[in-house]
Amino acid sequence: AMLTPAAALDLILQNQATFSAEPCALARAHGRVLRRDICADRDQPPFHRVALDGYALRSAAVAQGIRRFRVVAVQAAGMRPAELGEEPDACVEIMTGAVLPAGADCVVPYEETTRETITAHQESVTYYVTLSDSAIQGSQAGRAVHARGSDFAAGDLVVAKGCRLGAREIAVAASCGCAEPSVSRWPKIAVISTGDELVEVDAVVAPHQVRRSNDYALRAALIAAGYPVVERFHLHDMKHEMEHQMWHIMAEFDVALLTGGVSKGKFDYLPAVLESLGVKKIFHGVAQRPGKPFWFGLGSRQNSVFALPGNPVSAYTCLHRYALPALAHASRHQPMSPRKIRLAEAFTFCAPLACMLPVKLVVDAAGNQTASPRPTNSSGDFAGLVGTDGFVELPAEQNEFPAGTIANFWPWA
Repeated sequence: AMLTPAAALDLILQNQATFSAEPCALARAHGRVLRRDICADRDQPPFHRVALDGYALRSAAVAQGIRRFRVVAVQAAGMRPAELGEEPDACVEIMTGAVLPAGADCVVPYEETTRETITAHQESVTYYVTLSDSAIQGSQAGRAVHARGSDFAAGDLVVAKGCRLGAREIAVAASCGCAEPSVSRWPKIAVISTGDELVEVDAVVAPHQVRRSNDYALRAALIAAGYPVVERFHLHDMKHEMEHQMWHIMAEFDVALLTGGVSKGKFDYLPAVLESLGVKKIFHGVAQRPGKPFWFGLGSRQNSVFALPGNPVSAYTCLHRYALPALAHASRHQPMSPRKIRLAEAFTFCAPLACMLPVKLVVDAAGNQTASPRPTNSSGDFAGLVGTDGFVELPAEQNEFPAGTIANFWPWA
């Protein structure tokens, strides 16, 4: 019996070599998969941080009935902290982000005070501020103070390995002084289209020819998924040319994604060519539609070879069902799992195969998201995928799928 999609992916993951880790400058780490936990090098915030512009003072002085405070210093963010001194009516004019002055425990905002100049000398001016009623009522200890270590403490895990670094993770890494996080090396990926019928997109196309689209589509999907080192190749249906080019590709690239040439046609030379190059077949064929002829093997350098069917919908579906989860696994990215979603409408599928059904996500008036079936005319109908959001995998064990059926959803992006 042919493999189920789940069994096929399990075999791929079991045979997937891990990409090595390398240091990467933080400014270039966006989109990379983190390989080593990032821990806090100090408390965050590293001091009692003032959260608004105003006046830092003792809440106990307000509780004792003091309403008028003398400004003893002005302190901006980045300045060494001032001190209140011993006098209970002392305060410091303070800016957002500054260190809370020694002796102070709360901050009263500008708008809750009235300021006045009492004495002026040639070299100094003495300012006083009077608190409003709302300031008196709200001046408890800790007001407008972001306490030291309240976000996280020194040594805490702040970004766990296995995530893909985005803006938020990079911001945290920067705050912890992680200038060169350890990340997965980007794999070198070859996308290889096969077939004499294919011509380049800008070439004159004869009636019996078609323009190359699979390699463009797969390369774009790989780059969007976080794998930017992708080169395109084209092989004609000539065995010696295939062997020559594939030898060089297998020597240089970590992953080879082929489209076409894996079915049972007279000119489908690929399985034999791969075998002659020492590529070990792990399996050929999965009980699904589209994508039944999908082939997977391992090269002598433990480089993965995904031979996808040539039909565009099949190739694109197999990339998302198998190759992208495999690349994530090899990068030590958190496992890619489908999410559950309900079918918006009934669907019938009669073949004894898993159905990879393109869908469009729709949201009803109550805010519930469902998947509306958008079957393509054929596995060559790439245009039918435009406007869809991904596919649901319907099991081979049944043929009728009523509206409301819960299915696994795999997104295109």
